[in-house]
Amino acid sequence: MSTPTPSAAERPHAEPEGLDDRFADLAAKPAPGRQREVVGRLRSIVPGHCLLYRDEDTKPYECDALSAFRQLPMGVVLPETEEQVRAILKACRELDVPVVARGAGTSLSGGSMPHASGVVLSLAKFNRILSIDPLARTARVQPGVRNLAISDAAAPYGLYYAPDPSSQIACTIGGNVAENSGGVHCLKYGLTVHNVLRVRALTIDGETVEFGSEALDSPGLDLLALMVGSEGMLAVVTEITVKLVPTPPLARVVMASFDDVVTAGDAVARIIAAGIIPAGLEMMDRKATVAVEEFVHAGYDLEAAAILLAESDGTPEEVADEVVRIEQVLREAGATGIRVSSSEAERLLFWSGRKNAFPAAGRLSPDYYCMDGTIPRRNLGRMLASIAAMEEKYRLRCMNVFHAGDGNLHPLILFDANDPDEWQRAERFGAEILALSVEYGGTITGEHGVGIEKIDSMCVQFSRAELARFFAVKRAFDPPGLLNPGKAIPTLARCAEYGKVHVHGGRLAFPELPRF
Repeated sequence: MSTPTPSAAERPHAEPEGLDDRFADLAAKPAPGRQREVVGRLRSIVPGHCLLYRDEDTKPYECDALSAFRQLPMGVVLPETEEQVRAILKACRELDVPVVARGAGTSLSGGSMPHASGVVLSLAKFNRILSIDPLARTARVQPGVRNLAISDAAAPYGLYYAPDPSSQIACTIGGNVAENSGGVHCLKYGLTVHNVLRVRALTIDGETVEFGSEALDSPGLDLLALMVGSEGMLAVVTEITVKLVPTPPLARVVMASFDDVVTAGDAVARIIAAGIIPAGLEMMDRKATVAVEEFVHAGYDLEAAAILLAESDGTPEEVADEVVRIEQVLREAGATGIRVSSSEAERLLFWSGRKNAFPAAGRLSPDYYCMDGTIPRRNLGRMLASIAAMEEKYRLRCMNVFHAGDGNLHPLILFDANDPDEWQRAERFGAEILALSVEYGGTITGEHGVGIEKIDSMCVQFSRAELARFFAVKRAFDPPGLLNPGKAIPTLARCAEYGKVHVHGGRLAFPELPRF
């Protein structure tokens, strides 16, 4: 195949939509001829059908599910083998080209948004389940395997993969590792980090590294938890071994109605305080239940100010006992109505509403902005009251769906991206929620990662010394800083601009840290 014509190679990218001067480094266009050089080098590594460089072909990769920030990459490469990934990384290292690894693009933080002078390395073709060991209860998979596909493959053995993000039908396990994804059942079964045993990856130099072990322990420092949630900034994952758990014989969902959101939030804390750890414990306010009921007809109480969904699983005897205890706590906490699923079909119907909250929001508003703060459970009611006040302040509606059991918030701020003022108000609304999460003793993210969306909020949560340590870890794995640059960790100069790191004596502390 011939090299791209000058008009294709030299054609400037369209101006990034939604980006502003805060992200000028990500939007910096390649120098004339640069694209020709990089595409030519990549063509020597992968077949022509595995390489995209024209704007119309790279357009689908310009953003992830956080579509507010968009940027065309210089090119997209879709390798088919680990050796091709190794060669791509080595070539980009030699050419000083940024690399953004990408899964299914379901991220909600802008973590896989491209770099204008870099390439997107898609792992979509790494989609094989390599092995399932029903005795060890493990599955060895490639990063492009869909989350739900693992459970489907393990089902004949009476096993499944527990972390279940709402996007599990589409999201990939590699992306789950990058963001340390959770789901409605993470309260009992844990996040991705608690269900991944081993990760195989390649550094920017093409070196193979392995984290964790299929054994109970592994020699040396345990760096697996460092890799999970690293947002593609340390290495590119090529293989993952996950833990499988037995499918419970029975599961039932208790659905409780409350006439006040604060009372519902307090009920969550009471359940945990009673020593009950449900398989799932989710909360939705009236705006959310009304939206999803029109969408999936889950049978929700539309008069309630908020509903709780508490799932119990295990043997029939265990479930029966736990459901009685949950009902007792909920009544004492002020529930105005309680229903228990009577069949597996009804249980799945109850959950279908919660899992379809995001698409239901899309039916109400041209755009929505999903936040991801985490707070102590005792402050759930307080946070809901604060969000209600923010709706008035910013003149925007907000649907609230929470992983209530672990305090992980998912407020959905409804706005119209075609109105720049609405988008700016939505951003300020979201930033205030995250700042309040920190003030309430929580954190700015629970499972969506930082990416671009929360990079300024990192300045609120972490000190200069902590940011310096984050950069030190980044440098140890990726000395040239080419893997997903400009994401997750804010520079000190950025925090100074944001007003959270102060300049002393005309200079910043830690002058050796990158400034952009």
